[in-house]
Amino acid sequence: MALIYEKKDGIAYLTFNRPEARNALDPQTILDLISAWDDYREDKDMRCAILTGTGDKVFCAGADLGLLIPLMTGARKPETEADRLVVEDPRAAAKAMLRDADLFKPIIAAINGHAIAGGMEILYATDIRIAAEGAKFGVQEVKWSLFPAMGSSIKLPLQIPYARAMELLLTGELMDAEEALQLGFVNRVVPKGQVVEEAERIARIIADNGPIAVTAIKRSAVENFGKPVPEGLASEMRLAAPVFASEDAKEGPRAFKEKRKPQFKGE
Repeated sequence: MALIYEKKDGIAYLTFNRPEARNALDPQTILDLISAWDDYREDKDMRCAILTGTGDKVFCAGADLGLLIPLMTGARKPETEADRLVVEDPRAAAKAMLRDADLFKPIIAAINGHAIAGGMEILYATDIRIAAEGAKFGVQEVKWSLFPAMGSSIKLPLQIPYARAMELLLTGELMDAEEALQLGFVNRVVPKGQVVEEAERIARIIADNGPIAVTAIKRSAVENFGKPVPEGLASEMRLAAPVFASEDAKEGPRAFKEKRKPQFKGE
């Protein structure tokens, strides 16, 4: 199974599961990611997602240079049903990698090891990032005369300082977890073996919050990033209005007054 997708107690777990290939993305993984993200988006019981990888060395090494990239460049002809489906949908990789940020439920990255190339790029769409000690980050496509087309040239300079982003993009060299923390690319660094545990701790806090409010807040942050302030504030108010009109918005203050845990229904 290229990607393990599980759901438990309101949390969706997506785990890259090709340890023999450094959890690299092959055509089947791309299709599995699309399916998992679609299910997470539509399942009202799922309040938060955790994205991680099998093992303690590599989170994801990016696109499989022997299977996926040759298929995309035309150097390899489709051999399997997964190959054919990926070739027929030119946006398959973008959907799998959430390149266009159309998923507004929260995603936590439990980065268990190195996040390279596509493994780094999928992190741009995550909201909270927990990294294991020793993990390294980078986009190395330029070393193979490839373009990091899942958003790196646009999103990386927005998420870390421009000069450092350009150094990573143009040299293909890596930064370690401590630097990623200092630059604000990850939220915290924890010992190996504790990344999922820490991600779950945060996910449970988010899952207990009002889901309508959580989704609207993320949507506002994503859609209004970089807009002129007046335009962004107007959009924020449009997104906030349905939240205040929801049943959950009545339940929250009522639970506070009654000194009990809110029972949010996403309505």
